Amino acid sequence: MAQIALGIGTSHGPQLSTPPEQWGQRAAADHRNPALAFRGGDYSFAELSELRGAAFAAECEPGVQRERHARSRAAIGELGRTIRAANVDVLVVVSSDHKELYGDELLPQFAIYWGDTMRHEPYTAQQLATMPPGLAVAEVANQPGRPEVRHGHSQLGLHLIHEVSRAGFDPGAAKVLPAGRWENHSIPHGWGFILQQVLDGHDLIPIVPVFVNTFWEPNPPTARRCYDFGVALGAAIESFPADLRVGVVGSGGLSHFVIDEDLDRAFIKALIDKDREFMVSLEDDQLRSGTSELRNWVVVGGATADTPLTAQVVDYLPCYRSAAGTGCAMAFMAWQP
Repeated sequence: MAQIALGIGTSHGPQLSTPPEQWGQRAAADHRNPALAFRGGDYSFAELSELRGAAFAAECEPGVQRERHARSRAAIGELGRTIRAANVDVLVVVSSDHKELYGDELLPQFAIYWGDTMRHEPYTAQQLATMPPGLAVAEVANQPGRPEVRHGHSQLGLHLIHEVSRAGFDPGAAKVLPAGRWENHSIPHGWGFILQQVLDGHDLIPIVPVFVNTFWEPNPPTARRCYDFGVALGAAIESFPADLRVGVVGSGGLSHFVIDEDLDRAFIKALIDKDREFMVSLEDDQLRSGTSELRNWVVVGGATADTPLTAQVVDYLPCYRSAAGTGCAMAFMAWQP
């Protein structure tokens, strides 16, 4: 029978692959954002700055930003070494599609890919030119330099679809990735980050992509639903009849585009303590904007709950890009024996 041999949680925010000297490009976008989500409210940049007392200027000093970027890159490298050392046969990668593949014509709460292969395409110059300021410089790091074919695990993917359906879920089932926003049927950045940055783009482990609609109305799943889906996903993995070592990966988060260190630290503690009640009690108002990607980690928390794996923090780094507290909190964790 298969076993969950490893869990991984990692942020994948653009600041991770943007030189810290250029983080201000995204801060400029924050200044223009009329609805910065923070603790259930929506704020303009001026309103957020007044609310938080513009208290984060010291966090935006160049030396601080360089140090946090360097530590983040070191943590990504450590996760890659951890995955390699665990000798897993396949990675079940849970992440959020930013309407790169699924849009308003069909927006599943959960979907599982069960194809044998998938395309991984570089962005064209024209596509990069359409991206908001500060994104193009980062997103190229999540895609290969030339078109590639990545390997899936169709038997495991199909088994997961069957078993989580029997457990009361209704996942979308994809054997071909949709054409999506870029019309190229390519793996989105949440999965590309794992392949290109965590695993360095070579000697890649087959993946089963699991999609969670963390961002988009009208149907993002509740935290409770995500946790229960994770439990079902973990049970499905461990009922797979082949002798496989499986890693479960949550890609995205933590709090952003307004950093909330109190929420992040409480959430990390809940993962370490396997505190189901905390995870399922997260309110929809807390899981908005980029912070919504905590849902991916909640799925991993559910999937690993009944395993002997325990969560450890590799690093936690709130990467501020404005005095009002905007930015992305970067977290890196591993669930190991």
